[in-house]
Amino acid sequence: MIEPLTPLSRLVLVTGPARSGKSEWAETLAQNSGQSVIYIATSRLDSTDTEWQNRIQKHQRRRPPEWKTLEVPVELAATLQQISQPNTCILVDSLGTWLANLLEQDDEGWQQILEGLITTLNQTSGQIIFVAEETGWGVVPAYPMGRLFRDRLGILTRNIGAIANPVYLVTAGYVLNLSQLGSPLN
Repeated sequence: MIEPLTPLSRLVLVTGPARSGKSEWAETLAQNSGQSVIYIATSRLDSTDTEWQNRIQKHQRRRPPEWKTLEVPVELAATLQQISQPNTCILVDSLGTWLANLLEQDDEGWQQILEGLITTLNQTSGQIIFVAEETGWGVVPAYPMGRLFRDRLGILTRNIGAIANPVYLVTAGYVLNLSQLGSPLN
């Protein structure tokens, strides 16, 4: 059953592994919100990577033509602050791609970016749906950059999950509402 977004669900987090259906679920929630939708694509188009272009095109074909699309690879907090308004649903796909675009930040710089995003989310008035990848369920990456990405993404999704309601896990094509099934950590 598809749960409509209500004023109580101002922030929504949809997380899950690759190819699980998380983007499709987030798109369904946005479509059923009854509001105008702004889709924020965090990826950077690489004209030399045809496989990546095909992935982007698949996402584009699924979206209704009336949705406005913004490409925001880095300035997510500032963009959300500018466009968030009542009666608008913003879908951000995805946090992992956004993080990858900022991975060169040192720990202090990344912490400031993260805190800025959380502050912005606490001040926005529209509904925002975030899509985030789950990367920490497997083997510890063999390289420092892989471990840094995995750890930062885990911290990022935990911070957003702490203020989002509902939080969904989509895996193997099934949607679980973690806000109903689980208990948040302090």
